[in-house]
This record gives sequence, structure tokens and C-alpha cells, in this order.
Amino acid sequence: MHPPSPAAAAMDFSQNSLFGYMEDLQELTIIERPVRRSLKTPEEIERLTVDEDLSDIERAVYLLSAGQDIQGTSVIANLPFLMRQNPAETLRRVLPKVREALHVAGVEMQLTAAVSFLTILQDESVSAHTYAHSFLQVILLHLEHRDAGVSNAWLETLLSVIEVLPKDTLRHEILNPLVSKAQLSQTVQSRLVSCKILGKLTNKFDALAIKREILPLVKSLCQDVEHEVRSCMCRQLENIAQGIGTELSKSVVLPELIELSRDEGSSVRLAAFETLVNLLDIFDTDDRSQTILPVVKSFCEKSFKADESILISLSFHLGKLCHGLYGIFTPDQHLRFLEFYKKLCTLGLQQENGHNENQIPPQILEQEKKYISVRKNCAYNFPAMIVFVDPKNFHMELYSTFFCLCHDPEVPVRYTIAICFYEVSKLLNSGVYLIHKELITLLQDESLEVLDALIDHLPEILELMSTGGESIVQENKLSSLPDLVPALTAAEQRAAASLKWRTHEKLLQKYACLPQVISSDQIYYRFLQRMFTIMMTNNVLPVQKAASRTLCIFLRYNRKQEQRHEVIQKLIEQLGQGKSYWNRLRFLDTCEFIIEIFSKSFFCKYFFLPAIELTHDPVANVRMKLCYLLPKVKSTLKIPADKHLLQQLEMCVRKLLCQEKDKDVLAIVKRTVLELDRMEMSMDAEQLEKEKQQNDGRPMSDKNFEKKRRDSKTPTSLPKSIPISVPGSSSATPSTSKEIKKSKLIRSQSFNNQAFHAKYGNLDKCTTSKSSTAAYTPSVSGLSKTSMISLTDDSFRTRNTSSAPSSFSSNTSLPSTSRGTGNSIDPKGSGSKDTQPRKATLKSRKSNP
Repeated sequence: MHPPSPAAAAMDFSQNSLFGYMEDLQELTIIERPVRRSLKTPEEIERLTVDEDLSDIERAVYLLSAGQDIQGTSVIANLPFLMRQNPAETLRRVLPKVREALHVAGVEMQLTAAVSFLTILQDESVSAHTYAHSFLQVILLHLEHRDAGVSNAWLETLLSVIEVLPKDTLRHEILNPLVSKAQLSQTVQSRLVSCKILGKLTNKFDALAIKREILPLVKSLCQDVEHEVRSCMCRQLENIAQGIGTELSKSVVLPELIELSRDEGSSVRLAAFETLVNLLDIFDTDDRSQTILPVVKSFCEKSFKADESILISLSFHLGKLCHGLYGIFTPDQHLRFLEFYKKLCTLGLQQENGHNENQIPPQILEQEKKYISVRKNCAYNFPAMIVFVDPKNFHMELYSTFFCLCHDPEVPVRYTIAICFYEVSKLLNSGVYLIHKELITLLQDESLEVLDALIDHLPEILELMSTGGESIVQENKLSSLPDLVPALTAAEQRAAASLKWRTHEKLLQKYACLPQVISSDQIYYRFLQRMFTIMMTNNVLPVQKAASRTLCIFLRYNRKQEQRHEVIQKLIEQLGQGKSYWNRLRFLDTCEFIIEIFSKSFFCKYFFLPAIELTHDPVANVRMKLCYLLPKVKSTLKIPADKHLLQQLEMCVRKLLCQEKDKDVLAIVKRTVLELDRMEMSMDAEQLEKEKQQNDGRPMSDKNFEKKRRDSKTPTSLPKSIPISVPGSSSATPSTSKEIKKSKLIRSQSFNNQAFHAKYGNLDKCTTSKSSTAAYTPSVSGLSKTSMISLTDDSFRTRNTSSAPSSFSSNTSLPSTSRGTGNSIDPKGSGSKDTQPRKATLKSRKSNP
């Protein structure tokens, strides 16, 4: 949906338009009238008013005694809080009133009481014994409420209570009364409640007690005259079988299930079938082959003649059924079950499509919905069916079915097969190349729901695609799948054009896996510019950040130095020096990702100076975001190689302290100063030892150097840091450990004096003369006077390079800092070793805010 143009959006004051506005206002007036009538009269307000001086307990007692129903419901909803606050008084004074109110309470109060009683149990406000004494009888009293919703709510509370009550209480308060409640003379609702309670009680008693006290009731209810009761009791046989063990289940539960599977009621047969499937694991091979398999076979054969709800259940349990009976099928039975599954996968597709939905009878529409559910369940069970036929036979036995499910006309079916696509890929292993086309089909699906389901495991799927096939060469990656890149780009554009930004964000995050599966040239020409466009034009912040991080990963694995330089320059010029403050904020996000993904030297070489230049940004939000980033920026520095960068960082912080006028930014600067001062600097032990040996005038022996390196905290695997000459700093300045400690002390005192001065107004005096900046004592000792003078505002501003193109050739210089004359490609990356390194020098530029 495109935003209207300014002309179209302008208000139209024509006569027809005004009449339309009047009609709208009249409709609003009509809507407001019932609201005004519903306002309380002064008399009603007086009746609802309660003395504010009453305590919580006294107010609850008063409202339950003399208040209206809505007030009593409010008190019951607040009962868990009262129990936590004062359990003794609540049980003594409030609970009796609750019992009285529930005798004549309506549905809403009853439902509220059931939830509150359950919450009190879960909060463990009182002991199990106290709870049983105070609340159990109230729960049991309302189990047979005339409203089915209320009865079920109290039943759920009771089933949870059974979990914590001791055996003696369960036997006397629940099991013994259940003997009479389960009799045929009781109501159907009472017998249904008894079935569910019996299923829960089996987990609380031993097998002997179950056999003596519970199983007689179970058998009686399994033979009840009402099919609802038989079906309910049949579904509880699973819990009972797990409680009594395998031997009793074979002699008691299995015969009951076999008899119920032949019941005249379809709901009873369905319950028996589902229970048998769930209990397959506890029966041995003989029981499964001789007793259960004939029942299942008969059930499947009759399912197409029965109600469609039978087919829905059968299709859902078919995977578990084939897995449980695997190994006992004859070849003929195996083939029959496979054909039965294939028939379910296309159920309803043979009918003619293209008819008008309004002209279809309601019963036909309902039938089609059930067929869709059947095919959806078949898609859910597809991985289990691959195991059933063996992955080696997939192409011959199941590929055509998989093709149909991926091209099903209904979204729920394609959505489900998209969820299962990763499992299918894992099962096929070396045969994963067989479903390449189906991957492309699902990536190009018109429904974003299908795409969203597929991309959850897209990196794993693409990895299997690139390495699973025996004929696929790793160097060529996915060369055998030429349609992949167009499908991926089209999927991203479709997600970007929709309102589902979370799907777009997830897709961009998953694209970070592409360097592992396609070439860097394909990424550079098909995805990198798209990431830039999203970062600069998209209006959703999480999407922009996802694009930024993925772009950094693309850059991390790019092997071509020229392409790397072009991307780096675009990031600096189009984001860091962009006209929009929003782009400059995204540049800082990108800097954070670069610190996370790349090496410290890479960030210092290309992004350190462009980042701290934003201390002069005219927008307070940009300066504030930079302040939050400064600790991470400082963590990339290594002493002594980066001492001049540390000097410039401290100068920027000092300027912020002296010149910042925004109070929010200034407060963050002061907190950042303290955090920066507490940070420990990373030391380059190798460089320190070299400089010390040079200062002493002695050559450094290999043995002495190895000893110093082992004693240093810096890992020996770090690359050697060789500082290059930078304008404004002395390249021959020595820096020993004592000088570093001394400079840190000076910096600490300097920062603390600035941050904790009693009158913050004095900080503004720093801007009155340039001499105050020149008189600043450098925190890294030994820098020349020329270095101090050069560190002025102009040293952080870049020249306006309006004539420079957005992408530059190989002879274009990038801003470079220390650790520099080596290969410009990140040491962590896999840059091309054949590419000759370039010397890059730091140029002073004028910023373009």
C-alpha cells in the first residue's frame, strides 16, 4: 500500500465531502449515546463506594457480604494476593464469605474462583494439608455445576490439586466417594468427571492398589451405556497403562482397547485407535503383530467410508503408527500402507477447482477444509515416511508425493512441508540434490508464511545442499543450482515489499550464511549493493541493523582487496559522512558490528578516525550514540602501537566535556569518561621489548625476547604491530612501561578533575581560547609539541570530496592509521595473499555533517 500523494492527501472541502463528514459525525454521536446511558447514577456510585480506611481483609469481607456481584468477583480474583499477604486472616475471615458467595454465584464468579484457587495452590501460600482442609471441599462441591464451562474449570483445578495431595487424603476425600459417583445411577456429567479423575489417580498409587481399587471402576466405565463415557474412559487408558506396568496392561488394558475399537460409536473407535497408537511402545512384538496390526489395518480400510474426522486423526498419527509397527510388516502390507499415505496426500485435489466459493454448499466447504487438514497432517508426517521407505528409495517411492505437497494449492500444506524441509534434507543426506528444485519453489512461494517457515533453517539447508551431494565439488559450491541466487534475491524483495518486517529481518540475518555457499563475486554483485540500499532507505530499524551486520559478514569473507576497499569507502562516505543523521547513526551501528566481527587492527586502520570524527556531529543523538560506543572503540587500541590514536580519542573526549551543550549528552559523556578511565589497555609485549632494547642501545637476544613474550599477558598469536608515520605524531618517540603507567595516572587525574568538578559551568570556559587546548597535557607522554598543536578541530574534519566517485579504483587511498603498512585485509579474514599491499596515509578531511 503506497502513501497518498500530497495533493491526494489534502482535505477536500467540496459539498459531497462535507456531507460525508457530517454522516460520520452523526455515526460517532450514535455510538457515544449508549456509553452515556451506561454511566452510574449518584445513588449507584454511593452503593459502590467503600470506606478507604478499611484494611484489605475488612474491605474483602464487607464487599463479599454487602457488595454487588462485580465487587465480589473482584475480591475473589484478588484472593491469591490476600493469601500471600495474610494467609491466617484470609482463611479465617474471607474464605467463609467466599464459600457463601459461591453458593449463589454466577458463571463469571465461579470461573474466577476456580482460577484463584489454582493460583493459590501454585503459589504454595499454605501447606498441602492446610489447602486440602480449606479448599478441597469447595472444589469438590462445584465439580458438577450445571454449566459445562464452570464444571471443567473446577475439574482442571482438582486435577492439579491431586498432584500435591498425600495418598491418605486422596483415598478418603476423592477415591472413596468416586465409587458412588461412577455408578450408572449418577448423571452423565458425574461419570465423565469420574473418568478423568481415575486417569489422574493412577499416577499416585502403586500397581496393587490400582488393581484392587481403581481397575474395577475403569472396567465399569468402559462398558457404560453412553458412548461419551466410553470414549472418555478409553482416552484415560493410556495413563492407567503407564501406571500399572506392562504385564497388567497386556491382561487388562489391551483387551479393553480391542473391544472398544469395535464399538458402534465412531468417537469410541477413534479414541481406541489413538490410544493404541500411543501405547505401541509398551507392547511386545507378538502383541503388535498378532493383536494390534489387524485392528489398525481394519481401521484404515474403513476410514474412507467413515467421517472425515477419522481421516484427520489417522493422517496425524500415521507417522507414529508406521514407526511403531516398523519391522513387522510384510512386503505387501508395507506397500499398502505406503499407498494409503500417498492417497491421503492428494485427498481432495482430484475435485474440480475454479468454482465460485459463494456457490458451494456449506457442507462441501466444510469437507474441503477437512481434506486440507488431512494433507497438512501428511506433510507433517513426511520425514517419518522417508524413514519408513528408507532414504535410498526416496526418489522412486516418495519424490512425486513430495513434489505434490510443495505445490499444493493450499498455504497450510506448503507451510507445513516448508517447516519439515530441513528434516527431509538431513534424512536424504547425499541424495539431497533430488530436492533442489523444491527448495527454489518454496523460496519463490507467493505466501510469506511459507517463506518464513523455510528460512528458519535456511543456513543448514544450504550447507547440506553445498556439501551433501557426492557429485558436488566444494570449490564450485552451489554451481549445480543456478536458480538459487535469483530465488534468494526475489524472496528478499518480496519480503521488503510486504508489511511483515520481522520476516524481512530474519531473512537478512539468515543471508549471513551465503559466503559459505556461494562465491564472493556473486555476493558482491547481487547482494552487497542491496544491503547498502536497505541500510540507507528502509524505515525499520531492526531491518537496517540486520542488513548492516550481514554486510559486515560479506565484507569479512570477501577475498578481493579492490572490492573490500570500495565497500569500506562507501561505508565511510555514504554513511559516516552522509547528509542524513539517520545514516550516520547506522554507521555507528556498523562500527559496532565491525568491532565484533573483524580484528582490532582492521577497525583501527579504517574506521577509528571516521568514527571519532562524529564527536563534532551537529545532531545530539549521533554524539550520544558515539559516547555509548567509545568504550568499545578504546578496546581496539593496543599500546604502544596505537598511542597516537589514544591521544586523539582523549582529545575528542576532552572537547566533548568542554564544549558539549546538550545536558543529556554531557551526562553520558561524564559516565563514559569514568568507564574509559577504568579500562585496562592492551599491551603489545613484542613492540614494548623492541623499543626498550633500542632505548638501552643493546640488541635483543632471542632467548630474552621469548622469555618476555611468555611472561606477557598478550597472546603470542597476535600479529606484529609496526607503527607507521602519521601526521602530527613523532615516529621516533620512545614509550616505556613506566611512562605508560605515568600517563595513565595523569589521564585519570585529568578526567576525574573534569568529571567531578563542583561547578559544571566551568567546563564551558574551556572553549574561550585555543590556548587552553594547546596547554592540555598529553596523556601519552613523549609526544612532540607539533603533535599537540596539530590535534585541533580541523584534524578531525575531512575535506569535501565532491569530485570523488562513490566507488574508487585501486589507486584511491583510504583513511589509515597504525598497524598499517602490512596487508590491508583483516588478519582474521581470508584475504588474497597474492594481492600487493598498499601504503595508506591519514589525510585530514573536512566533515560534511
